[in-house]
Amino acid sequence: MDSRPDANEAPDVGDRPGAPEEREWTAPPDDATLDESALAGLGSGTRGLFITFEGLDGCGKSTQMALLAEALTDAGYDVLTTREPGGTELGEALRSVLLDVGYAGMSSRAEALLYAAARAQLVEEVVRPALDDGRVVLCDRYIDSSLAYQGHGRGLVIEDVITLNVWATDCLFPDLTIALLVDEDIRLGRAASEAADRLESEEAAFFLRVAEGYRRLAEDHPHRIRVIDGAGAIAEVHDCVTAAVEEEFGLFSAPDPAD
Repeated sequence: MDSRPDANEAPDVGDRPGAPEEREWTAPPDDATLDESALAGLGSGTRGLFITFEGLDGCGKSTQMALLAEALTDAGYDVLTTREPGGTELGEALRSVLLDVGYAGMSSRAEALLYAAARAQLVEEVVRPALDDGRVVLCDRYIDSSLAYQGHGRGLVIEDVITLNVWATDCLFPDLTIALLVDEDIRLGRAASEAADRLESEEAAFFLRVAEGYRRLAEDHPHRIRVIDGAGAIAEVHDCVTAAVEEEFGLFSAPDPAD
């Protein structure tokens, strides 16, 4: 969904007066699995800004992403929001398969490959073109979801999941990842009203492994991943999200382009 239909009126992130200087980007080594910098904060290396939201279902990430999109749009930025899996015709078709309880017997490797396929199409068709145009792209889930769910949750080799997704995205990494973490009882209470899909039908131990995976990712990559407690009121969590974005990029303190 494009949260600002008239893209011609909004300035590029890098063109806005007072905006941070563009980061110097260095390509990862040939074998990115051997270099943690590949996930630690290389950034997108584009004119735009790429921010992803992560966490278990029920953590509030979709709500917080929508609120951040509104705040950034009000501040004069050209914002595009999207989701994974999905965001493209192919991605939405793969989403239907991945979440369908009728495919409960799907193998872990098949699952990882389907997520990577949806991600590759989203990057090629939506995310990279928007970033090259200087837009702010907010994405509900990205590579870290595969690391947490298929790596830690399913027990696939983390290095294999990284290699697959580095290739699928052609080395496109977020500039910032917001990870919303909540206690399991709070998460379950929020998600109780929704029908469980294939993933949400997993046993409790699976989600504990996924949650631990997110914590380990945040510990390993503190320069890229900002952990925010998602248990508070929506407005309070939103304040924490905007504060993290402001601290990282200074987007809300930059002068208005109309001034």
